[in-house]
Amino acid sequence: MITFHIDSVEMPLIDREKIRIWVERVAATYNRKCGDIAYIFCDDEKIIDVNRKFLQHDYYTDIITFDYSHANRISGDLFISLDTVLTNSEQQMVDYEEELHRVIIHGVLHLCGINDKGPGEREIMESAENSALEIYRGMN
Repeated sequence: MITFHIDSVEMPLIDREKIRIWVERVAATYNRKCGDIAYIFCDDEKIIDVNRKFLQHDYYTDIITFDYSHANRISGDLFISLDTVLTNSEQQMVDYEEELHRVIIHGVLHLCGINDKGPGEREIMESAENSALEIYRGMN
């Protein structure tokens, strides 16, 4: 089950049912099924707290993905800082909604096994994000 929660922010204006269907479709392209996935929308203070407490990282980020997947069933908690999503959309001069959707699917792609920290992995992740965003656009 895919759920949406808030922590110190207002729920972003997203079509939750469309997001659920999209996440399931993207997961299926990687031969995965969705288990329990929780989106937790928060602010920068919460994301840095989570980053420090659980990952020992002392910086802001747009998303932190806790992966509880097993075999081909993806599950996890995805913390998304709406503050950082907004900052990134402004810095990259992209629409906020598109940046938010990119981050929403970024966590799912991590759950599907795509990484973005090693050599060449960032480009693979960006390509996967772009493909997933095309799926979303095609759902209209």
